[in-house]
Amino acid sequence: MTAPGADGGVADATRARTVVERRLHPVTPFRRAWAPIAVVAGWAVHDPNQAQRQLTRLTTTTLLIALAVVIPAAALYGFLSWWFTHFAVTDSELRIRTGLVFRRTAHIRLERIQAVDVTRPLFARIAGVAKLRLDVVGADKKDELAFLGEEEASVLRAELLARAAGFAPETAHEVGEAPARELLRVPTRELAIALALTGATWGALIAALVVLPMLWLVTESVWTVLATGVPLLGAAGARSVGRFVAEFDWSVGDSPDGLRIDHGLLDRAHETVPPGRVQTVRIVEPLLWRRRGWVRVELAVAGSTNSVLVPVAPREAAEAVIARVLPGVAVPDAAALARPPRRAGRCVPVWWRGYGTAVTDTVFASRHGLLRRSLALVPHAKVQSVRLTQGPWQRLWRVADVRVDSGAGTTVTARLRDAREAAELLRGQAERSRTGRRDARPDRWMA
Repeated sequence: MTAPGADGGVADATRARTVVERRLHPVTPFRRAWAPIAVVAGWAVHDPNQAQRQLTRLTTTTLLIALAVVIPAAALYGFLSWWFTHFAVTDSELRIRTGLVFRRTAHIRLERIQAVDVTRPLFARIAGVAKLRLDVVGADKKDELAFLGEEEASVLRAELLARAAGFAPETAHEVGEAPARELLRVPTRELAIALALTGATWGALIAALVVLPMLWLVTESVWTVLATGVPLLGAAGARSVGRFVAEFDWSVGDSPDGLRIDHGLLDRAHETVPPGRVQTVRIVEPLLWRRRGWVRVELAVAGSTNSVLVPVAPREAAEAVIARVLPGVAVPDAAALARPPRRAGRCVPVWWRGYGTAVTDTVFASRHGLLRRSLALVPHAKVQSVRLTQGPWQRLWRVADVRVDSGAGTTVTARLRDAREAAELLRGQAERSRTGRRDARPDRWMA
């Protein structure tokens, strides 16, 4: 039998061997060297007239001297910021020390990590490096390690997930990345057609075609037309070309540490949807998709920025993926959704027909929208609060709204329910939420 003092000595020795500070990949200084140059570019964009006047005053010799000073200064800044950045994995946390003038040390508890994503921007893929982004419970933004070698990033990701799952430090290195089984892959042709049938893209283009000629007739100013047209065209591009580039080759895989999502044409992303952390699932069905039976699945995950689960897929395939995110949950069909009473049309004409509500043993479901239908599902165990709201016009027609708040800061509303039904729904949902949290599975990795 080992003496307590001996155990303590072994633990201290193991901890001392474990805490080894490491630096980022040597290519990182090139990324950080752009910061001083970005400051100058930002000033030029903020005040283009002053920047143009200053630029015309510069002689060739002055410009060369300025470049000879700025470029080495930017390179020195990038090198020093890389040199003073370290990270280490201890028995209980991930430490990230950074800062050239003002030092910052982040202590990330391993059990608070809920997702570790690997992203590979285009130039990072060329250089053979990757960025590690961490979703931490209670953090407003992701901490990141940029950049690491691709193999080092994968190994570190697997280690952090294993440690978050409760594996001992001695065995976390041996666990490796859990295998994944592909559930769904979005064909490129299907994605392109779906984006072409999205009304938001055409709406931005039509707005540009209508607004820009009118502005030219009224103002006859090229700068006014450009200032208005560039954002409109940029919005149309972001909703079509931008989404196509971001959602290209989208695949969803099932693994013990959650659902793995891989996507991206230029910038490849390897993301994880943490098990048990999904608060709300939203099934979106645009008008022009219905004939093909396509839907889009969006998520609200507590403390995470992951928002899309499936960009486009047949309803049956999408519901099969939802069943992996919310085990035991069946998506209510249209017939199971109860419409508001007809007098609700006095509060919201025409559009009241798009509202519907259903409550099952596992979820609270609410639908809204006529042209772009959206069905939101909130597991009873994830409900944080339930509220009944009723304005004066709603009181006149004896209808009310029931609002269900989840842990991700999202609210799902059952609109324009009969006032008596809304009161019963409020009381019943409060009880279902209490029993749902009691019977819920633990939010653990690889459970």
